Amino acid sequence: MVDSDVRTSVVFLVFMLSLGICHADLNQNSGLLCSDADNSTSESSFRVNLDNLLGLLTEKGPSSNGFFKTTAGRRSGKIYGLIQCRGDVSAENCANCTREAFAVALRDCSKSKNVQVWFTWCSLHYSNEHFFGVWDQESAATFNKTDFDNASIVSRGFDFMSEVTTTAPKRPLMFHTAVLDAGKFGKRYGMAQCTRDISRTDCSRCLDTRLMTFKSSIENKRGWEVYGSSCSMWYHDYQFYSNISITANDGKSRRPGRLRSSFLANLPIT
Repeated sequence: MVDSDVRTSVVFLVFMLSLGICHADLNQNSGLLCSDADNSTSESSFRVNLDNLLGLLTEKGPSSNGFFKTTAGRRSGKIYGLIQCRGDVSAENCANCTREAFAVALRDCSKSKNVQVWFTWCSLHYSNEHFFGVWDQESAATFNKTDFDNASIVSRGFDFMSEVTTTAPKRPLMFHTAVLDAGKFGKRYGMAQCTRDISRTDCSRCLDTRLMTFKSSIENKRGWEVYGSSCSMWYHDYQFYSNISITANDGKSRRPGRLRSSFLANLPIT
């Protein structure tokens, strides 16, 4: 984990249109974390290593079940990098999201050596410090603060997501989706995923901690998303993911989703 003194530039990109509508599950930029500017990033050796790293992640991530970690360079010039795509995303969309994440990183964090970028479909992390296998606690929740769910569904929805987050660490890819049939109130769709460099125990701890951290803000909302360095989760009243773990003709239809209009960041201070 990177020390808090380098967490100096955090930008969460949240769309704030009160009446705006977008298609369900667009690949939107959901967050960005840059370390302090470092003039050594302009050195040719760093740029070469970074270019090599990004090339490897772009090539290998989509063809490796959406997850790949590697290094570029040697000794003090080594850079560590990791890309993870959401478990339901195709290889093509994974590759496209990876390229988008790199473009944002190089544009908005061009002088940083520790960078994290979150998109709806993928997350990118690279650093000059070793971070593989470390449960990182940075996270943020996005939701529409005025889009409340029916009171009779609130506790059922939260219990449903508790089950989703409990199941995800047990799955082969630490990724799980499920559907809650709320009867006359429709269906609720849930998803949880951990980066596959951390242990299953840390995956469980990460998802449970994130869910409880944001509980008071998200539990009465019809839809929300939590993005983190080591785990993420999604909850909506429309099917936002590919039809991979539900039976045929069950929730196939997609309809426009609501734009996110609020967020709550949880960045630990040490």
